[in-house]
Amino acid sequence: MQFPQFDHPVTGMAVPVGALRSEQNCGMGEFRDLKPLADFCAKTGIDLIQLLPVNDTGTESSPYSALSAFALHPVYISLDEIPEAKAFLPEIRELRARFENETRIPYRAVRDAKLDLLRKIYAAEEQSIRSDPALGAWIEKNPWIAEYAVFMNLKYRNADASWKQWHSHQTPTHGEILKRWDSPQRKADHLFYAWVQMLLDSQFSAACAYCRKKGVALKGDIPILMNEDSCDAWANPEFFRDDLRAGNPPDDMNPLGQNWGFPIYNWENLAESGYSWWLNRIASCGRYYDAYRIDHILGFFRIWAIPQGNGTGFLGWTIPNDPVSRGELYQLGFSDERIRWITEPHVPTRAVEEVNNFDYLGTHGILQKIMDRVRDEELWVFKPHLRSEQDIYNADIPPAVQDVLVRCWRDRLLQESSRDEKGNPLYAPVWNYRDTTAWKSFTEEERVLMNELIQRKSDSNNTLWEKQGRTILSAITGSTSMLACAEDLGSIPDCVPSVLGELGILGLKVLRWERYWNDDNQPLKPLDSYGTDSVATTSVHDSSTLRGWWEQEGGADVIRTSWPETEHWPDAYSPETAARLLERFAGTPSRLFVLPVQDFLDLCSTYRSKDPVDDRINIPGTVSAFNWTWRLPDTLEAIKKNHDLVSAISRLVKIRRAGAETHGAEK
Repeated sequence: MQFPQFDHPVTGMAVPVGALRSEQNCGMGEFRDLKPLADFCAKTGIDLIQLLPVNDTGTESSPYSALSAFALHPVYISLDEIPEAKAFLPEIRELRARFENETRIPYRAVRDAKLDLLRKIYAAEEQSIRSDPALGAWIEKNPWIAEYAVFMNLKYRNADASWKQWHSHQTPTHGEILKRWDSPQRKADHLFYAWVQMLLDSQFSAACAYCRKKGVALKGDIPILMNEDSCDAWANPEFFRDDLRAGNPPDDMNPLGQNWGFPIYNWENLAESGYSWWLNRIASCGRYYDAYRIDHILGFFRIWAIPQGNGTGFLGWTIPNDPVSRGELYQLGFSDERIRWITEPHVPTRAVEEVNNFDYLGTHGILQKIMDRVRDEELWVFKPHLRSEQDIYNADIPPAVQDVLVRCWRDRLLQESSRDEKGNPLYAPVWNYRDTTAWKSFTEEERVLMNELIQRKSDSNNTLWEKQGRTILSAITGSTSMLACAEDLGSIPDCVPSVLGELGILGLKVLRWERYWNDDNQPLKPLDSYGTDSVATTSVHDSSTLRGWWEQEGGADVIRTSWPETEHWPDAYSPETAARLLERFAGTPSRLFVLPVQDFLDLCSTYRSKDPVDDRINIPGTVSAFNWTWRLPDTLEAIKKNHDLVSAISRLVKIRRAGAETHGAEK
């Protein structure tokens, strides 16, 4: 499948499948709703539709928490298009009526209702379904289905509990999984999942074909990580490191960092397999998409790894990394005792005594449960069996003391990250090592020596990251004709842009974040600085909409500062303001110009929400019923008939196609 070679600058619309609203769907968008969306795009001139991930996420509404890298989500199925569902049309109509007036996606209710009805249809037509040669042929072409079906059936029998909580089959071999798949006693249950996936594949493929017929390309989204409670982590543990979790290091927004809870990859084992799992994953996406977005592409270069049991991302390190050895510390003049001082938290009695009513003896009694005293000093170190923050919280000590000790647990300059072939510990510096008690106790000479050592390791790490990123991404991108795009936001090493450019992977440019951050007023960068090798956008699924940024986050002031030559910009974000801003932004030379559907809708007053916060898809760092539940404010059938919106989008697309030189883009 080849990405369409458009002879004009491309304009795209980003929208979650689940957000689509039509006269036919049941509570949330379905794959077939891509057809009327493609009609709307063709009518306005939009060239591309960008989707969020569509893999099965089970009870999780987040599309980035997949249970399978290959299975599609049953919530996107159109029940009335199932050949065996004719006898159930009244129930399907009842289901549609039940969710018809929902303003946000009732995700769990839709999932449960669709799965219940699918099981009823399957039970009624089991014999004909199982004897259908099309099902056997589909299974033959999709060998991943055996692991998925066995996994999902076991999960169903365990009331959707994580596989780590099952009473059995927690660590099966590949042979044991296949044996269970072939079991005559369980075949009917397993074939149910295969049948559902065959239907989803058929419906999604038909929708994709329709989009291309209309001249609209499709861009998918591939999350880099997998849920620890996924079929893939269960069936292929050799490709994952269950002892470490992925996240982000501390920053100004998150001083404790972020722990996403996803296991990191075992890249060594994946490399030995020729990256087969990843290549199969890309090939699966290639059945549907013309282009794909790789989420958190930095993770292919290096991942922030956090030991299992830590609730935050504070005590993490990059993988790969060039660790600090005890031999190198000896060379700096550090004795074993000093090494222990900088690698193990030392807790003074008074730090705990302050939250224990200044009870000296009682504090000693508490500390003795999980700590060892350093000689006869009022200083303590954690017992060797304590390996994480969770171990402290599990200890039988007062909660206030737990909180203090967890803070102390993070107070170390170096942390053990691995061991060498002889079993000797290897270390990585904590992210804010200059703020630690150990650092503050250093002489100036010791600080200079330690800084030089850590800088050498940093330089070495950059080399390792570049090598790993180029190796993995070369294998992935070289296996497909789909256009590769990267989510490369945030603070990234210098090697990332160069490798992306080398491999032809488009980077991401978000208007509000492409700024000169060190300059006064932090103005926007010129649009022509984006370059053609990029995807330009206004907002992402984790951010506010453009209107939200404008009205609630100072966006209007940023635009006034950055584009002062332009006539007055109002405080209110009206359709006229939206049109002026987007028409100017359309001048970017970026190969793809992709706007979230909410930012398109704001070109028309008809669909203006009361509060722009209501138009957000996700608020990072929060877990709530709000996230991932946004729906279109009207049906696609009605939106397509909105003359004002169609005209505004058509004008924007024409301006985009006309080129930067004719409509005021910066030079």
